Amino acid sequence: MDDWLRLIVAALATWRVAHLVAREDGPFDLVLRVRARAGNGVVGRLMDCPYCLSLWIAGPWAFWVGHDPIEWLAGWLAISGGASLLERATAPPEREEA
Repeated sequence: MDDWLRLIVAALATWRVAHLVAREDGPFDLVLRVRARAGNGVVGRLMDCPYCLSLWIAGPWAFWVGHDPIEWLAGWLAISGGASLLERATAPPEREEA
């Protein structure tokens, strides 16, 4: 598989998982229950932020994309960045205060 295609697939997969965990209830409300159980601790706060999650989720994907440590690091940041851009592009518009 071409490296560019790997990068795109990894960014899409990272966004999907981060969005699922942070913004959706999941099948049978499973993700919602895990988030509620995590509470307001470090894990609970992490599960509320798709941008934070994308950094952690992108790490393993970067090994699939990169071939050496520099490529792994650049891939890690690029995958997380792509997922963050997708999150912003799909987020509902913010309302302006009157």
